[in-house]
Amino acid sequence: MTAARAVEARESGFELTLFVSGASDLSARAIAAARRLCDSGAGGPGRLSVVDIHEDPASALSREVIAAPTLIRTLPLPERRYVGDVSRTDAVLVALGLPAAEAEA
Repeated sequence: MTAARAVEARESGFELTLFVSGASDLSARAIAAARRLCDSGAGGPGRLSVVDIHEDPASALSREVIAAPTLIRTLPLPERRYVGDVSRTDAVLVALGLPAAEAEA
């Protein structure tokens, strides 16, 4: 990837889709962690969509989601997935191929 494409990819950001299972404490923690990830600046501006597999099982089936929580980086391509504890930020960033947020001074 050229330097110009790397800058363009960082500026365009990323899109995440989080699949959760109902209105449980685990789902609430996963949503909060995914929002923090989007707001952290890692990989540029992030957009988050949340899908409850109880309310929209067809979406989970079409995306081949077999467990919740599942976090999918839909853009930039190729898609990358993380299944499990979304609060483990370092592991999530690595799995989704996103750079770590720069440390604040």
